[in-house]
Amino acid sequence: MNLVKFIVQKKILIGLLAVLIVIVGSYAVLKLDKELMPSLVFDGAYVSINAGEMSAIEVERTITTPLEQSILSIDGVEGIQSTTNIGRSSLQVTLERGKGDEVYKEVESIVHSSTSGITGIKGVETGQIGTSQKYEFYMDVSGGEMDEMTSFAKETLKPRLEELPEVRDVSLVGAVENEMVIEFNREKVYQQGLDVSQVVTSIQQSNSEATIGEINDGNELTSLRWNTKLSNAKDIENIQIPTVSGEFITLDEIADVTLQPMESSSYVWKDGSKDLVFVQIGRTSDVTQLDMAEAVRKEINSIRSEGLVGNFELNEMVAQADYVKESIDGVSSNIIIGSIIAIVILLLFLRNIRATLIVGLAIPTSVLLTFTAMWMFDYSLNILTLIGLGLGIGMMVDSSIVILESIYRKKEQGLERFSAVIEGTKEVATAVIASMLTTIVVFLPIGMLGGEMGQIMIMLSVVVAITLISSVIVSFSLIPALSEKFLKLKTNTKQDKPSKMLSGYSKLVSWTVKKKRRSFGVLGLFLLMFVSSLFLVTKIPMTIMPDVFNRYAEIMVDLETGLSSEEKEQLVQKMNEELSLIQDVETNYVMDNGGMFYTIINMTKEEGITREQADINEEIFRSLRDLQENYPIENVQSPMSAGGGNPVRVNIKGSDFEELQALGDDFIGELSAIEGIVGATSSMKRTTQEQVIELDQNAMDKAGITQPQIKQYLEQAFLDMPITEVIVEDENLPVTVRWDQKTETQSDLFNIKVPSGDGEKNLSEFISLTNVNTPNEINHVDGERYMSVSADIEDKDLGAINRDVQALIDDFETPSDYTVSVAGDLEQQQQLIQDMIIVLAIAIFLVYLVMAVQFNHLVQPLIVMSVIPMTIVGVIVGLFLTQRELSAMSGMGIVMLIGIVLNNAILLMDRTNQLRNEGYAVEDALVVAGKDRIRPIFMTTLTTVGGMLPLALASGTSGNYQAPMATVIISGLLFATLITLLLIPAVYRIFTKKSKGKQKLTDSIDTKVAKLNKIIG
Repeated sequence: MNLVKFIVQKKILIGLLAVLIVIVGSYAVLKLDKELMPSLVFDGAYVSINAGEMSAIEVERTITTPLEQSILSIDGVEGIQSTTNIGRSSLQVTLERGKGDEVYKEVESIVHSSTSGITGIKGVETGQIGTSQKYEFYMDVSGGEMDEMTSFAKETLKPRLEELPEVRDVSLVGAVENEMVIEFNREKVYQQGLDVSQVVTSIQQSNSEATIGEINDGNELTSLRWNTKLSNAKDIENIQIPTVSGEFITLDEIADVTLQPMESSSYVWKDGSKDLVFVQIGRTSDVTQLDMAEAVRKEINSIRSEGLVGNFELNEMVAQADYVKESIDGVSSNIIIGSIIAIVILLLFLRNIRATLIVGLAIPTSVLLTFTAMWMFDYSLNILTLIGLGLGIGMMVDSSIVILESIYRKKEQGLERFSAVIEGTKEVATAVIASMLTTIVVFLPIGMLGGEMGQIMIMLSVVVAITLISSVIVSFSLIPALSEKFLKLKTNTKQDKPSKMLSGYSKLVSWTVKKKRRSFGVLGLFLLMFVSSLFLVTKIPMTIMPDVFNRYAEIMVDLETGLSSEEKEQLVQKMNEELSLIQDVETNYVMDNGGMFYTIINMTKEEGITREQADINEEIFRSLRDLQENYPIENVQSPMSAGGGNPVRVNIKGSDFEELQALGDDFIGELSAIEGIVGATSSMKRTTQEQVIELDQNAMDKAGITQPQIKQYLEQAFLDMPITEVIVEDENLPVTVRWDQKTETQSDLFNIKVPSGDGEKNLSEFISLTNVNTPNEINHVDGERYMSVSADIEDKDLGAINRDVQALIDDFETPSDYTVSVAGDLEQQQQLIQDMIIVLAIAIFLVYLVMAVQFNHLVQPLIVMSVIPMTIVGVIVGLFLTQRELSAMSGMGIVMLIGIVLNNAILLMDRTNQLRNEGYAVEDALVVAGKDRIRPIFMTTLTTVGGMLPLALASGTSGNYQAPMATVIISGLLFATLITLLLIPAVYRIFTKKSKGKQKLTDSIDTKVAKLNKIIG
């Protein structure tokens, strides 16, 4: 160990390097960005197209299907899902892994070029799927007069906040917006024989500004500018309109021009009242949520101190920065507490303050070295990296403990300080490095996890790997240097007698390995335990990802189509009434997003908490679903489910609408019979009644009227659209044209006058109406039509529901060209389980490779890996007893656990091989190895458990992520450690022939007994 000798001889250099790590690491901590979740861009894109009032069938035919065909032809697009609704087409595109940015640009280009020529499209939005949110700070202005609050929000709050460099933009919802309205008198327009479209053109031309050309004014050219911009209602009223007689009239002769409040298409209610302005604030890309929140709050305080907040309230609603701070503070405190627990456990074992302080110094040094590496990799402090660091803390001290304990034991055996450091480090060096490598290699297959989950897990894995590598570097440098300088033992003390536990353990191992049949018996007993534990799996709750919200909930309430403002108002009042009755619910916000209410619910915090969040969430969903019978609610769902929908989703693929509808009705009936399934519905169950216009071509031919003319008269009948903008008192106002009397009934429509060769005729002479039902929603997968059956879960976990739904699908009969498959959360859960099994298998194989190289043996790694099934027993029992959910995070914990639990087995195996090389027989080597390694094994196990205990007990946003993973590791590690100490000797004995080593088998029984008694003590 020349390197260790060099380190011990250059203690000053090691000390200076440690100081450098402290300085650079402290600087790195200050420079690391702090955020709730890392800014990740996934290999996916979304496309959203607003098609006005176009029917779902027409949107599918003219927009969705052609666009899908164009996108699927792009190299690098792996799949596409689409949902077509009335007036909207939404597509989610899966891109080839690693080519997201490049392929997205091509997708974006094709989307805009394909839709540019389609009439009826009101807007197109594209983007890449990622963790970033458009807005992360929400406020409301409430409790006053709407005009006053709107004026404050638009003239003070919005401009003041948008001036901040940390703020990208501020969006106001619910503020009173004005518009200039031109209401045509239908009779006067007809009397003048005017075409409304020509009148609109005259208005637009009268409100123009343009550069006409340039003229030579002396010695320089100056621009010649045309400016007839309108600035008030009087200007609009005086616009000259040409008539069919060639004369001109002013607009006010056929229309009234007034300034009116704009009819908003979206409202926000707070506790049932919509007298508020909802404020959404987004940050610039180069600042964190904490930076923006600090700047916004500082500016808000300035606005308050200046007395600009009038007779109303300015309230914070949700700030993502608070969750960031809470999560970081929570994980940080857990790391500190875990470190303290680990040090206390170490002190109890070693009973040596100096030895404990040496390891105690190694922990912060390793942590700061980890922060330095994170800073160099441009990582941020977020939930994932801090959880990775928290998990690493428990394992961080393992290598330091093993090396220090080995040095300590060598000193107890009488070696002088320098020799004890060299020999002690040398004895465990191979095992420490192998243990680190086995822990790290289990993370390599994590990269195989696809999609969002894979990117999230990779980041967490990298942090854990950095933490372990940092701890090993510190263990092989700082521990030997400090031990050589400061580690001392008490002198003139008698050798401690072995404890009864140690003596009992040695006798048990000796009895087990003495005869192979006993070793087989022990192995059989443990295998029986493994098989028995599998029956508990169905009793463990399952999910995909834990709830990210802390004392806060978001719910989507799908509405029936065609609701009036009055019906929406009544529903909001009833929702508020129900929510206000739920204990621990403080406030609720309902945002009208067209056909859906997006509901945000704040719950009591800290000292006001009387109920668990899961119980509140369940009551909220139950209360809102109960309203479906008497109120126009189609569905109640969580936006956190896969695809932003219900946790249970099943797709039925096929081409015929009627057949899909029939299959869907049958499937819903059987699905609803499953215990725990509530609110089952289908995407095709929601239909809209439309009236299709039928033309009487014979009557049109006789009157000399063409189809385009009829279409023009129909469009003009429902005239209500913005045509231009005017600037009034520095504010851009839209100018909207409409009739003074709306066309609302069939009678109104039929009585519209149509000029013809025979004079004016009613429109009813040329058209008739036929009622048809059309679906509100049409779904495609890779261009194929399917129907989505969805449902929610009550009083049952996703895993149990998954099994029942899959059994139903297997027995459900369909025509040959129709298929039924799970989707949404169920599909993700099944895919996640499959991926985790593959990852686990590859991780085990990689661990085997590392150990095969270390031991230079093909069988011995299998002996070490025999502990893995027993680890699974501990995991299952731990999750069953705590009722923690088996999720992606706990699955990640299982993968990590594979690397951790093998460390103890490697220590035991490595020592056994050393003793056999020294001449010990198999049985003797196993007994002595157990005696030598039982203390470091228990020390590393208990310090790891102690370090992770605060994470397992954590609550809140970060606790939802930490606790399942830490629970898995603690329960699995504790159980596996106890089993390892007996299982490894038994399996080793089974796979190893009884050999002499350097000892003679002819030794007398008395000699063997004497030696064993000496070993056992």
